[in-house]
Amino acid sequence: METVKLFEQKSAQATWEYDGEADTLYFSFGKPKPATGVDVGQGVIVRYDEKAGEVIGLTIVGVGRRMEEYIRLKSS
Repeated sequence: METVKLFEQKSAQATWEYDGEADTLYFSFGKPKPATGVDVGQGVIVRYDEKAGEVIGLTIVGVGRRMEEYIRLKSS
């Protein structure tokens, strides 16, 4: 099995963007760039640079809805 590099760019700045209309959070390690998306389930997509063999970001679908559900359950 091929080894995947995670968080090896110590100086890379993490960036994020939230799309309220799509209720989707885009999180990138370093400057966003084209990548292959790997759906790991439950609305989480790992963005993977195949050439470099490293994870470069995450996409989380439904993050606002999930937070609302979590808050509702905690306050019950």
